[in-house]
Amino acid sequence: MNSIGTLYTVSAPSGAGKTSLVTALTQRSHRLKVSVSHTTRPQRPGEVDGTNYHFIREAAFLEMLERAEFLEHATVFDNLYGTSQAWVEQQLAAGIDVVLEIDWQGAQQIKHLMPASKSIFIVPPSRKTLLERLTSRGQDEAAVIERRMSEATQEMSHYAESDYLVVNDLFETALGDLQAIITSQQLLTKKQIVSRQELLAGLLSQS
Repeated sequence: MNSIGTLYTVSAPSGAGKTSLVTALTQRSHRLKVSVSHTTRPQRPGEVDGTNYHFIREAAFLEMLERAEFLEHATVFDNLYGTSQAWVEQQLAAGIDVVLEIDWQGAQQIKHLMPASKSIFIVPPSRKTLLERLTSRGQDEAAVIERRMSEATQEMSHYAESDYLVVNDLFETALGDLQAIITSQQLLTKKQIVSRQELLAGLLSQS
């Protein structure tokens, strides 16, 4: 029998390294999947539809919204993002932990709807480092980078609303911190009672 999986929300300003960390985390963690959001944002070079995001037109997104198919949705940089409620619920019921990469607005919606979820906020070690990371991408113009820096300040002002705070200075250290969060939840007694049911029964058996 599987215990119910844990839902995690991971938020961070653009350039903080959230996606790279979450990708590495899923490669190391057992029973952990990343939810692939639907978005109206244009597909960037190197991104794969269905892997990075489900890229759809705004009309299709709005139709899904009307059918209440999203667990959460938000507008970020004039683009729409949404998380499939059916997919998340299926994974959790199967005992699989799910990670949602969403902004602070989405994290608030999730916490309201699912209080048992755990929210994680990732911040860079400094504004200078954040600017360097945004600039090194080479994908955005100066005006766009300036806007993202401004949005980052507003985004980071919500760090205190999260359950966990991770500083992404050294990548491996930050990754280890995320792994520790996941592991601590998986080792909760109430989860172990279900996943280790046979082992625990054998330990208490006197036959």
